[in-house]
Amino acid sequence: MKILKTIQELTDFRNTLKSSSSLEKNKIGFVPTMGALHQGHISLIKKSVLENEITIVSIFVNPTQFLEGEDFEKYPKRYEADIKICELANVDALFMPSVQTMYFKDEPLILAPAKSSFALEGFKRPGHFDGVLRVVLKLFNLVKPTNAYFGKKDAQQLFLLQNMVQTLFLDVNIIPCEIVRDEYGLALSSRNVYLSEVEKQKALSISKSLKIASREVMQGNLDATSIKAKMQEIMCDIEVEYIEIVSRDFQKLDMLQIKNSIILVAAKVGTTRLIDNIWM
Repeated sequence: MKILKTIQELTDFRNTLKSSSSLEKNKIGFVPTMGALHQGHISLIKKSVLENEITIVSIFVNPTQFLEGEDFEKYPKRYEADIKICELANVDALFMPSVQTMYFKDEPLILAPAKSSFALEGFKRPGHFDGVLRVVLKLFNLVKPTNAYFGKKDAQQLFLLQNMVQTLFLDVNIIPCEIVRDEYGLALSSRNVYLSEVEKQKALSISKSLKIASREVMQGNLDATSIKAKMQEIMCDIEVEYIEIVSRDFQKLDMLQIKNSIILVAAKVGTTRLIDNIWM
């Protein structure tokens, strides 16, 4: 596995691919991450390795997607462990740029579309998605992947990335990947390391509420208000920021639409903010 820290090293790696065989035949899979890799990331990497001849993973804690007062400085960093994980997963190249490599003092900005980025996560974290799209666009331009892999847990992010690819005519396929959970049902997240054992138990009410929602739908209840109320009851011991039911193009729904809905939750457990969802 090659460890690449500069744009020139990444360019040289791609040029090596060109000289060894045709890039048209060598599909490049790309998994952008902020590190602190867990089984959720590994599932994306394995899917990329399976579906592409070359897999590139990036690790970059992106400052532009963190708001003032968020956990940018203390975001978990485990670079040695991450490198080992990527080696064991048969990653071909790991791109680990610095902030100085990725950003300039004066550069054009990209803004997420207002209609779909200022609700839910964007309402609570204004400007967050601007930073996400900004860095992912840069990474796409550098890596030039055939396929890029993103988890469904960040459903709103996934939708906005798909929108960016479509509207900016980017030559890359966005591959949505299923949420990975621990043995108790908690959706895996790098921020789970912040949770105490007691808080982990409380956090399980998030996935339990989504199971209740799924059961309600299976029993024929499609009323969004009723479903959200039942979910709120399950999460009574934690600080719920929002429960929302939207179509897959992120339009708010009063009545759930089978095979075209996402039920989303954001909640704080202690000081740790968690998100989760279920696609219906």
